[in-house]
Amino acid sequence: MVSKFNNLRINNLDAGAEFEKKIEKFLEDWFSDSGTVEVQTSGSTGVPKIFRIEKKRMINSAQMTCDFLGLKEGDTSLLCLPVEYISGKMMLVRSIIRHLELFISEPSVKPLENLKYAIDFCAMTPLQVEHSLDKLPLIRNLIIGGAAVSESLKQKISGSENHIYETYGMSETLSHIALKQLAPLSEDYFTVFDHISISTDDRECLKICAPELNEEVLQTNDLVEIINAKQFRFLGRADHVINSGGAKIFPEQLEALVKKEIPAEAVFLGLEDERLGQKLILVIESDDSDEIRERIKSIPFEKNFHHPKEVLFISEIPRTPNGKVSRIQLKEKISQEKKHQ
Repeated sequence: MVSKFNNLRINNLDAGAEFEKKIEKFLEDWFSDSGTVEVQTSGSTGVPKIFRIEKKRMINSAQMTCDFLGLKEGDTSLLCLPVEYISGKMMLVRSIIRHLELFISEPSVKPLENLKYAIDFCAMTPLQVEHSLDKLPLIRNLIIGGAAVSESLKQKISGSENHIYETYGMSETLSHIALKQLAPLSEDYFTVFDHISISTDDRECLKICAPELNEEVLQTNDLVEIINAKQFRFLGRADHVINSGGAKIFPEQLEALVKKEIPAEAVFLGLEDERLGQKLILVIESDDSDEIRERIKSIPFEKNFHHPKEVLFISEIPRTPNGKVSRIQLKEKISQEKKHQ
């Protein structure tokens, strides 16, 4: 694929004609006279939405990421994310504004399969990273987003000498506004970019002031612990909190514990229960296993009520198109199955 847009150099590593067309369509929109482009949300926390974003704000976001990572003109980047969503679009914008040489690979669980040389910058989902561990030494700066990075994956990449980061952000912040280094250092907190300030509301949920990205102060449902003006620790989503017998349970924290012991996707849900209000259950993406059940029993949960009342095994956990676990669909699926039991 040869780009006719603004001298952007594009190399086709492993991309089909349909993916190329989507990239060309975005580039046509980007270099058009319009001051905005259309972006679709993932739908992981609700119904997918389509809205328009000012190009100048996307440029500001791209510059923040490139500056944080020290990317310079002539460096290489690799796009292996769908361009329907902000994550893929922003990889293109970063390459354009920093004059990076861009390689493209079909979005898949193994996007680095045909990679044979070093790349300076790439963004991937946790699932893609999980299936690309042997190729990670070729990526000098890797950012991982779209879903939380599991404890087991963190352990697998902890020995990397290259820079690997977990991202924090959303469509409304034009991709990420903070990064947490996973390797070679293992950091506990996200660090926000310059020109961004953070605070919390009375629920202890994060508020983001990023005037170069969004004119509004963004109120999230993410429960956080603020360390200082530039760092925070993510605790979980307020709308994921499970109220079981009057006790508030943060599923993301429990999932992190489980994933240290279980090499499979694990999701805690609260199912409606007459006695408890919500009954805590654990869904494991695996065949039923006595070994896994025994491991779960031995996990040192902080509170007794953190132990799941029921453990369910499922062949495939529903996910959104960009790889995020869809808790809404999973809860509906489990609830329907229980009705028919």
